[in-house]
Amino acid sequence: MKKITSRLAALATLLLLLCSMTLPAFASGQTTDNTSDGDKELQYYLGTPVNAGWDTGYSKQKEIAQNDPHFGWTLGKFFVSGHTRVTEDENGDPVFLKTVGDTVTLWFHLEQEIDQLDGKENLTIAADTNGSDTYFGVEKGNFGRGTLIVRHRDYQNNWDEPVVYTNYLSANAETGADTQVELFEEGDYEVALDYEIKDSKAEAFGVSLLPMYSDYRIFFRFSVRNGNCMVYPFDVKTKAELTNTAVTENGFYLDLAKSRYLDIDIKKEVLQEGADGLTEDVRFNRPAKDGDCYTEEGIYTITVSNRYTGQQTQKKLYVGTDNLLKAYVTTGLSIQEIRHQVEKGAEIGEDGTIQTKKHRWILPVLGIAVLAGIVLVLRSRR
Repeated sequence: MKKITSRLAALATLLLLLCSMTLPAFASGQTTDNTSDGDKELQYYLGTPVNAGWDTGYSKQKEIAQNDPHFGWTLGKFFVSGHTRVTEDENGDPVFLKTVGDTVTLWFHLEQEIDQLDGKENLTIAADTNGSDTYFGVEKGNFGRGTLIVRHRDYQNNWDEPVVYTNYLSANAETGADTQVELFEEGDYEVALDYEIKDSKAEAFGVSLLPMYSDYRIFFRFSVRNGNCMVYPFDVKTKAELTNTAVTENGFYLDLAKSRYLDIDIKKEVLQEGADGLTEDVRFNRPAKDGDCYTEEGIYTITVSNRYTGQQTQKKLYVGTDNLLKAYVTTGLSIQEIRHQVEKGAEIGEDGTIQTKKHRWILPVLGIAVLAGIVLVLRSRR
């Protein structure tokens, strides 16, 4: 019986050792391609090629038909990485939302050998020596073997001049590799890859006889927006950041931290004498913008909305020296409730907090108790 028990114990120990060796492999999150799930970056693919005619400034948009030399294979793919979330605008174009630490990047993955497209020796990327782009207004010139064009629009609806990368496929892209195109900040973008294909169906003595040329274009639009929903008010004089329910005598200005696409509204309230005593009265409730400054006395409620995430943030500040209004902003109590507490003997501190009679006795009593304890300890040691 003892032998059986010892053998069972040994078997149990062996099983425990095996489990301890196999469990970490599952806990690490590794996949069949030896890449952990945490290392896989979110990617969003963009663009579909069309037949752009020939020598038309890449202006045509014809579907690639079955008899087209480009039918059935893809030159490469564009994709965006480094974002936290993707949504769509009113036109159905993607909007990439970035947060702190994100670097939104456009990449191009070349899938073909440009001297042997689709594995066919007669298909190559041609050097377009008199290329032009009608849409971007790029005049005729040597486009080389593929031209990449990028254009940016800022928050003021101003389009920059397009950036043109000629001979892109030959000089910048490597077959089978992901090539970084550009890093992107907030704004709207248009991207096009123009390229020409040479189809040499017949050759004699190494020379192409009556080659056929066709132009193709991959075009897409996208936008980049900050995914946060924050505004930062700063004291006009001290330049210190003011948090929610803060009090300042100097006034404040707004800082959006370069988030140009947030909607900001600001409401100002003051106290007015009415039939029921002092009440809050709205003086204005209007849109605001980055850099706006407010120095007049009043209670300000700042509301920030992000139209792409649906999130909203509010901050309430008081500009002035009135203790009643300080308490109103700091505590969130109504004016009537604060006045009622003051009438019962409560006091309002400089920071807007309310101290009742009960609370005001706590510190002196605690102080006396501590002193009495110290005296007793000293007497006991004599």
